[in-house]
Amino acid sequence: MSHERWRWPGAYAGRGVFVCFEGGEGSGKSTQSRLLADALTAVGFTVRLTFEPGDTTVGKELRRIVLSPETGDLDDKAEALLYAADKAEHVATLVKPALERGEVVITDRYVDSTLAYQGAGRALEVGELEQVARWATADLRPHLTVLLDLDPAAGFTRFEGRDRIEGESVEFHERVRQAFLELAKADPDHYLVLDARAPVEQIHAAVRARIEPLLSQAVRS
Repeated sequence: MSHERWRWPGAYAGRGVFVCFEGGEGSGKSTQSRLLADALTAVGFTVRLTFEPGDTTVGKELRRIVLSPETGDLDDKAEALLYAADKAEHVATLVKPALERGEVVITDRYVDSTLAYQGAGRALEVGELEQVARWATADLRPHLTVLLDLDPAAGFTRFEGRDRIEGESVEFHERVRQAFLELAKADPDHYLVLDARAPVEQIHAAVRARIEPLLSQAVRS
């Protein structure tokens, strides 16, 4: 995904902590998201564990459209706009209100997934795509994005059955992986890249260590 990043100043919430898990299929994002949520809840933080697409009433229908094999082929731009609509509703109704209350918001996927899957994967113009995604989310950025890096061939062995996106070619998923790595390389202060093949507890420990300095912005219940 070689391109000149289209940039806005970037908005980081003044209250709460916003953490995102990104990565390819089968990389363990959901597992690590739950582990972090459980660990922070156990020490008194109010945590909102969420995901994209689909964790709103509107989002559930959008998720069905973009992921169901029954949908068949979608125009690439139409697919990207459906994901953007999900993000707009997700941020406006769930993510921002939780952050304003001082909660820790942990999301499984966010803007980087759009840039990687629809940008590099679908080969849409990434500058235009980023503008749409940043507009949809009011350019709200995670304080930390954890990228769980995994060879796509290894990821495919971790689940049975594939949705529309999972069913794309290995070459598609290789482009997605490289896009994620380039995004992380461009902003190391806000990314933590980990080998998804490492033991689950080792990954969790690395995430906890990296997030610890950020927690002063969050309130305890």
